[in-house]
Amino acid sequence: MNKHRKIRKIFNWKKKVKNIFKKEIYFKDSGSYWIERYNKGGNSGAGSYEKYAEFKADVINNFVNKNRINKVIELGCGDGNQLKHYRFNEYIGYDISLKAIKLCKESFKKDKSKMFDIIKNYNDESADLTMSIDVIYHLIEDSVFNDYMELLFNSSTRFVIIYSSNSINLNSSSEPHVKHRSFSLWIERSKPEFELIETIKNQYPYDENFKKGSHADFYIYHKKNKTL
Repeated sequence: MNKHRKIRKIFNWKKKVKNIFKKEIYFKDSGSYWIERYNKGGNSGAGSYEKYAEFKADVINNFVNKNRINKVIELGCGDGNQLKHYRFNEYIGYDISLKAIKLCKESFKKDKSKMFDIIKNYNDESADLTMSIDVIYHLIEDSVFNDYMELLFNSSTRFVIIYSSNSINLNSSSEPHVKHRSFSLWIERSKPEFELIETIKNQYPYDENFKKGSHADFYIYHKKNKTL
């Protein structure tokens, strides 16, 4: 056996062993899925990295600057990679995963303008702007979706930014942790004090041929009794 064949054999053996011991994430419910995903070394997904993260940051940073937003609350901050691209004066990030919160605290330990905590510790904080970025279509259970949306809007004093798909006609995903919703209908019915003031199309829409991109777009809401 020559040297190259020996190296290939060792590499293939290691790969097989790794696959044998690699634990799959079985979907139980929305919360358990993301807790387990981060615990097993997973991240927030491709949408929080590289060109996708830069596009979202450009939109949000421009909005924050234009509207003189001081404080931001994000529900579903994930591993914090997307946050590296934002420019906020004050920020609180919540997530269901303790591991994700620990990752964020480590990444921003020298930044006193940012705070992080698990979502169950939310304590009536409010902000000029609340954000939901790539979260809503991961909320599978109706009760979880309703509770999340209530918190998202109740904690805002002026604006809400949502980056998500917004159609039930997209529900053909084979991923058990994805459920597309018409969330705008919920807002019209449940939060009439907020109005949709702007939509911004995704710079990288989903490409069925290459299985890349996202179904999400930006939806920006404003509280009617507050001046723009």
